[in-house]
Amino acid sequence: QVQLVEPGGGLAQAGGSLRLSCAAPRSIFGINAMGWYRQAPGKQRELVAAIPDGNSTNYADSVKGRFTISRDNAKNMVYLQMNSLKPEDTAVYYCNMWTTAGGSFWGQGTQVTVSS
Repeated sequence: QVQLVEPGGGLAQAGGSLRLSCAAPRSIFGINAMGWYRQAPGKQRELVAAIPDGNSTNYADSVKGRFTISRDNAKNMVYLQMNSLKPEDTAVYYCNMWTTAGGSFWGQGTQVTVSS
């Protein structure tokens, strides 16, 4: 199974910032929508932010005004800028990309820990 590559993540204090990035291998073609999900211990995976195309974005209510999703279509990359972090943002974050052929690809997940 082809996986997206997502370095980054890490540890931040409450109120701090982190930036996640995710790259698709060259073997994946026809990428359209991109997004970020997260899963906290004992909870279901939830959608954090999505960018279906270059002109629209969607955010979970819990991150609106604090997180910003963006994409670089030339590089097949998606980013998540996370500001004003809260301890409840602690989770494993996964990037996801969909293709026009109906394929869905996931990153391996990266841990984000926010201390109070």
